Amino acid sequence: MGLVDANPDAGTLADRLTGHTHRTIRDLINDIDTVDSLTTLDTYMSLAGRLKVLASEQDPAASEALTATDYEHVMQLLARFINIVITDTGTGISHPTMEPALRLADCLVVVGTMTVDGASRAGLTLDWLDRHGHDQQSRNAIVVLSGDRHTNVDADRVRDYFATRTHAVIEIPHDPHLAAGGFITFESLLGHTRDSYVTLAAHVVDRLSQPKALILR
Repeated sequence: MGLVDANPDAGTLADRLTGHTHRTIRDLINDIDTVDSLTTLDTYMSLAGRLKVLASEQDPAASEALTATDYEHVMQLLARFINIVITDTGTGISHPTMEPALRLADCLVVVGTMTVDGASRAGLTLDWLDRHGHDQQSRNAIVVLSGDRHTNVDADRVRDYFATRTHAVIEIPHDPHLAAGGFITFESLLGHTRDSYVTLAAHVVDRLSQPKALILR
């Protein structure tokens, strides 16, 4: 399984999962014509257990130069060697890479928070998908509501709203290990947090018609 951090704003996935960002998606793009084996591809990715992680470009100026064609070439290469590919697109829904990301994805995971602003942004993402010809993907999306902040929001109302619009709604409880913003280890998560992520993984697998997926934030 592979994870691509396509966040245009110096994403932190590799930092939090493996601690290695010395080779990035930009390095892979620059050398893409020479990558002809899984062994060579592995030199551009770091490992978190069995998950292969491709870090985002850490220089914001370089990451802004990531084009739709660049992203598509990377995905075509990864598809030759990796069965399941997850992309974190970051928050830039209008970024040029979003078009091929949506076109190639079999499953969308829209991430928000169990707060007024976080739930609103997730809802606006679904609205954007509906307006731009991705209404079926929107209806089949999985919404993840992270409890990263304590709030008095009406959680039942928020869950019910997304349940009427999407395939599934998963709530991730507040977890001090995640809230710290540092290196993540699955074993350090609270039991109910691990259970929620297992439930999320089951819903993603259920939605896959072919082995690839996309995460929106």
